Amino acid sequence: MMKTAVFDTKAYDRDSLRRADASGAIDWRFHEARLTSETAPLAQDARAVCVFVNDQVDRPCLEALAAQGVQLVALRCTGFNNVDVPAAKDLGLTVTRVPIYSPYAVAEHAVALLLTLNRKLHRAFNRVRELNFSLDGLVGFDLHGKTAGIVGTGKIGRIVARILHGFGMRVIAYDPFPVPDWAAEEGVEYVEPSVLASSSDVISLHIPLTPATKHLIRQETIGLMKPGVILINVSRGALIDTRALIDALKSGHLGGVALDVYEEEEGIFFEDLSGQVLQDDDLARLLTFPNVIISAHQAFLTHEALADIGRTTVANLEALAGGQPFAEGSVLT
Repeated sequence: MMKTAVFDTKAYDRDSLRRADASGAIDWRFHEARLTSETAPLAQDARAVCVFVNDQVDRPCLEALAAQGVQLVALRCTGFNNVDVPAAKDLGLTVTRVPIYSPYAVAEHAVALLLTLNRKLHRAFNRVRELNFSLDGLVGFDLHGKTAGIVGTGKIGRIVARILHGFGMRVIAYDPFPVPDWAAEEGVEYVEPSVLASSSDVISLHIPLTPATKHLIRQETIGLMKPGVILINVSRGALIDTRALIDALKSGHLGGVALDVYEEEEGIFFEDLSGQVLQDDDLARLLTFPNVIISAHQAFLTHEALADIGRTTVANLEALAGGQPFAEGSVLT
């Protein structure tokens, strides 16, 4: 059996990975701690580590893993901005990821956030529980006939576009690598970023975090947006400059914001902090706005997506154990 240290685990991680390991070939060592250079010794004697989005897999961490004989860093997610991939390559470590899992999970969550925010269902739910059946302050708007701007037309962005088009919205999109045939088939129009910003009633982000896309949404780009626009982010938190977002909410320029990610979510999201004082002042400020909804990075959390993640992760671990090729499209080094 191949010993694998799994970091930053919750019950759903353990369940899905065990179910995917039907042959029982993996010796799972589950840890609730996030992987950092300080916690790397927990991987002692492991041939592989399995990590998630908020593990800090930087060069010092990778050096510690390599010194212990770890051969594989298996990401159970798609994004890899938290991994120093060049350092892993220098150290001879293989890094794999899950190139795709149910895109419907994330796309449907984005639309759920939009509907909840626009129709103020979160506020209505809390009111009714307190026997307040007033409708004051709960007015939304029809999505039908409005314009949705999709930033990034990969698998998730395309599904969101299709769903919103089904609501009767005009859908425009920006992607540095457009897919004209798909756009023509779905009735989507590719436009320049400035046109998307100024024309959209709803903007939804579906792009990876790279040095070029960090703080894509900042003071300058927010200033180009139509007043009252609703902004949705289910991709990566650092796509948005949080301070600029707060300023735009305070000024009333943004009509609403729905986030499933946050740029400083490490140590906060996925944890129960209900008995503590929140130390992140920017997140605390965001939570005070009535037109902001935040979910704790749960867009991926469906049975189907977890099963996909488990299957690909286990396939890569078994490939290492058996000297076989890794899952198609999953190798980063």
